[in-house]
Amino acid sequence: MKLGLIATTLALAAFALGVYALQSQPNSQNGKPKTYAGLTIEEVSPKRKDKVVKTDAEWKKELTTEQYRILRNKGTEAAFCSGQLEKKGDGTYHCVGCDLALFKADSKFDSGTGWPSFFQPFSRENVWLKTDLSFGMVRVEVLCSRCDGHLGHVFDDGPKDKTGIRYCINGEILKFKPAL
Repeated sequence: MKLGLIATTLALAAFALGVYALQSQPNSQNGKPKTYAGLTIEEVSPKRKDKVVKTDAEWKKELTTEQYRILRNKGTEAAFCSGQLEKKGDGTYHCVGCDLALFKADSKFDSGTGWPSFFQPFSRENVWLKTDLSFGMVRVEVLCSRCDGHLGHVFDDGPKDKTGIRYCINGEILKFKPAL
């Protein structure tokens, strides 16, 4: 019970920081793109030649119930519960929905938040950002650019000696592939 309360408190504090930082960024005006911590917020799914589009029935058949809830319904796993949280080793984290490479293992760091955290994506083209106004908050959602699956959120409290960015990602939707 106490661990859940602590995790909830930490999550709310992180959201508050994100709201403040997002509100301090310029909006899309005068043809300038909307940004957060130097990252462009696209709002519309990027076009890709290899875009994965499936019906809800197909997604439900291929994903576990929890993966479907997170990836397709923008859910969040409980903090400190992901098997990916403590995973170590060289390799790459891929999307469980479409197998797109999302993050390199060497960009992972322990943020203390209870979710796998990365300071940069495998490639900026492999993820896209969208404003998330759910739950009465203003946050920046991270999505897979191939299947448009919900991955998590991005914050500007990452390692200052790297990018200063923290991609807070649901571990349940990550598939780790060790380096060969």
